[in-house]
Amino acid sequence: MRQSFYSVPVRYAGTRVAVVLGAETVEVRDGGQVVARHPRAIRRGQETLQLDHYLEVLQVKPGAFASSTALGQARAAGRFTKAHDRFYNLARARLGDRDGTKAMIEVLLAHRILPHAAVVAGIEAALSVSCVDAQVVLVEARRATEEVAERPALPVGLTRFDRPAPSLSGYDELLEAK
Repeated sequence: MRQSFYSVPVRYAGTRVAVVLGAETVEVRDGGQVVARHPRAIRRGQETLQLDHYLEVLQVKPGAFASSTALGQARAAGRFTKAHDRFYNLARARLGDRDGTKAMIEVLLAHRILPHAAVVAGIEAALSVSCVDAQVVLVEARRATEEVAERPALPVGLTRFDRPAPSLSGYDELLEAK
């Protein structure tokens, strides 16, 4: 758009989409749905990429992850934090480059459904026990989103349901009548 390049989710590659150009933002739309939103590029030829848009491709080609421009931009913007880097480095050291990268991508996919701070908290929790299992990160991230505060028990007035204890004397009378 206007001699600058903006990423879209991989499923939109090669398709025609509408672009709404604002003073500070660029929105990419498919029908009425916004599929990508970027800050407007300042220079001609500038690439504005979101790492999330490439994750499905990088799962298939994990070797391209470490040197990807999208990863570099995510680091520069602070979205790929030091916690992400520590997890990524430990995962590659323990699982190898390919599987470690796949574990990192699985964690990054969690950003689509969980708040950024919760995923980072999940990464920190997993790293605190030297774990590089993406599923542990997801469990800890979900735990970080839950309310942990215990609620005090409220006194419940159920006096309207108070009844006298049942009597079995009626049954004895029935047995004697036989």
